[in-house]
Amino acid sequence: MKGLTDDRPKCLVKLRGKPLLEWQLQALRESGIEEIGIVTGYRRELLADSGLVEFHNERWAETNMVSSLACARAWLMDGPCVVSYSDIFYATQAVAALMHCPAALAVTYDCNWLSLWKGRFGDPLLDAETFRLNPDGTLAEIGNKPRTIAEVQGQYMGLLRIAPDGWHEIERMRSGLSEADRDRMHMTGTLQQVVQSGRVPIAALPYDLPWGEIDSADDLALFDRPENG
Repeated sequence: MKGLTDDRPKCLVKLRGKPLLEWQLQALRESGIEEIGIVTGYRRELLADSGLVEFHNERWAETNMVSSLACARAWLMDGPCVVSYSDIFYATQAVAALMHCPAALAVTYDCNWLSLWKGRFGDPLLDAETFRLNPDGTLAEIGNKPRTIAEVQGQYMGLLRIAPDGWHEIERMRSGLSEADRDRMHMTGTLQQVVQSGRVPIAALPYDLPWGEIDSADDLALFDRPENG
């Protein structure tokens, strides 16, 4: 991020004058979600006045995002939750689709991802991951390195629905890993393990409105343009 996160967590990086967190909160609240929590780690003190329920990952520097998400286990086991990465923005419609989906696990995906990834990387295969669907619209594969564009039917956005049965399956899968492997496990790797187990289908919901992922200063410059969202 070229220094943009030297003094702040990624969710406080500003896009068009507004922190990413505010973009996310706007979409969540406009969808009717009122109870919102945040998992904190780096520079948690900057989020102390956010008005959100805090779940703190004391081991944030040593663990990946699924371990951070597990800090909110009480909510995940209590009822369906919409889970958002901290470095993305999206429209209300993406949240609404997840809220109205009955699946225990569901993800939104960009079905028109290719032009966006060409704008971000030139060669989209430099960063793309596999995303393949079953005929019934459930996820068949996610998170592996594609050899061809044909293996990428969409782009996972980092926005998902997890109901208690879905979280239970994630915990069951993680319980079979060593502590070191659990610490390293990222979300797409976790979802792929769930797919391979075949126990809980993952619904995949297409999305074709503006969204973006901020992974670099170049991304920030790209999405700062009004025509990109």
